[in-house]
Amino acid sequence: MEPESLALKFLIILNKGAGNGAVDYKEVISEHFSGLPHNYELYELPDNIQEEDLKKKINESAPDRIIAIGGDGTLKLVAQCQLESNIPIGIIPGGSANGMAKELGIPLDVSEALTTAVNGLPKKIHVVMVNKELCIHLSDIGFNAYVIKKFDSLPDRGMWAYAKAAWQAIWHHHKMEVSFSIEGEEICSEAAMVVIANATMYGTGVKINPEGKLDDDVFEIILVKNYSILEILKLKFTSLPFNPENIELFKTQKLTIKSKHQAHFQVDGEYMGKVHTISAHIIPDAIQIIV
Repeated sequence: MEPESLALKFLIILNKGAGNGAVDYKEVISEHFSGLPHNYELYELPDNIQEEDLKKKINESAPDRIIAIGGDGTLKLVAQCQLESNIPIGIIPGGSANGMAKELGIPLDVSEALTTAVNGLPKKIHVVMVNKELCIHLSDIGFNAYVIKKFDSLPDRGMWAYAKAAWQAIWHHHKMEVSFSIEGEEICSEAAMVVIANATMYGTGVKINPEGKLDDDVFEIILVKNYSILEILKLKFTSLPFNPENIELFKTQKLTIKSKHQAHFQVDGEYMGKVHTISAHIIPDAIQIIV
């Protein structure tokens, strides 16, 4: 039986900052569900909500489906609460990048995304735990993480703000000396950054990991040996390919990356500080996303 022919209960989790105030989500949701047999409960995320509090709310609501409205950070929070759960998660993109929505082909239009969340089919995907942080999209150490740190300190957003952050970072960032083992082979290299790629592309749609699949049993390691301001901007804002001479790609289920000196670290666009070591492992069939 198709989902739209059943009376389902939806828990809609709304990040109050979604859409930067450009969309009245409450009104759109009310109109969308007005002609449907389903019930829904709208829950606005409080500031600084803790994972355990959201888990409690989900358990109390006991929904058939969850709909997360926000960016990748909102989805990550909901996914952490639903690891290896049977409750599917629908995505309404409301962030600045919406990387996972684009990755999964979920419409950016609110009404179309709601239709997908209500009528679509659950798809099991894996996630990667990186230093005990859930990574549903992309994590890295090195240059890009440093740019994110710089970008977060700027008052503006958008391409020019990112270009400014990258320009500042390129004069201050130093290459790393990293080592890791893949299938018994020890890899030691200078690196501008090392990407732990669960997904294939950045939120701009530019693919850094063309071999990535969210439903296989591995994730990818992309070793970027060299960088320039041009190469970094190409990755973020154009469809031009990265210079293959500067990149190596590896596949694995788990690994530990060591850096000789502390390296900047980010997970799904959130700067996490500096680290010497990154430990990552895959969790198969970790969450169900409605596509």
